[in-house]
Amino acid sequence: MNLHEYQAKALFKEFNMPVTESYVVDTAKKAVEVAKELSGNKWVVKAQVHAGGRGKAGGVEIVDSYESIEKFANKWLGNNLVTFQTGDKGQPVNKILIESCSDIADELYLGAVIDRASQRLVVMTSREGGMDIEEVASQSPEKIFQVAVDPIEGPNRSEALELATSLKLDSNQVSQFTNLYLGLVNLFMSKDLALLEINPLAITLEGDLLCLDAKINVDSNALYRQEEIFAMRDISQEDQREVQASEWGLSYVALEGNIGCMVNG
Repeated sequence: MNLHEYQAKALFKEFNMPVTESYVVDTAKKAVEVAKELSGNKWVVKAQVHAGGRGKAGGVEIVDSYESIEKFANKWLGNNLVTFQTGDKGQPVNKILIESCSDIADELYLGAVIDRASQRLVVMTSREGGMDIEEVASQSPEKIFQVAVDPIEGPNRSEALELATSLKLDSNQVSQFTNLYLGLVNLFMSKDLALLEINPLAITLEGDLLCLDAKINVDSNALYRQEEIFAMRDISQEDQREVQASEWGLSYVALEGNIGCMVNG
């Protein structure tokens, strides 16, 4: 099950991972109102759909006026956004995320996934932030650094230091990266995630790390024990055949659990 960017960033914040000040809205009027609450005079507005390639499709813009925010909201809310990851019909835009604009000095990549071969969580990072990580892996695999997390002991600071050293971060950024790494792994493990990506992980002009984008995929087989996460599900973004199949699967799991209780009882 996929989450929207705004939902993923809410989880980031819960696990002390650095994110920008932001609001999510569902009307153009609210979009303008919340922009006035955010600092600065430039904002990033993002259509919320379960697909990559939003920027190239016009679903992400940097704006410098309330009129531009209203125009963006009116353009997308209630309409479909078509990207290279959607079908021809695209996906419906029901919400828009509005953030303060950040001054970026550099962009990194940070992600985590389950490696089925080793049956361990693997955290990957690269200085090639903002790029498709599959493209980097194919063309320049030496630019991707990774560590495997022990499923029993959990994450440790030495793993974070290894990655931070590979990224050539300064001492202040190493400290920030360590906290970010620990938060990321704890989030991944406690919420039964299948994939987590921060692309880009920005270094601001002040030298601070900031999660500018967020992608989370949850292991559907574990949703029965993740009620908070399951409540975030947006079926408007899913193929209806997949919706029916997953609902049947969850019902079967619940039924199987009840049968087990009856047998054990």
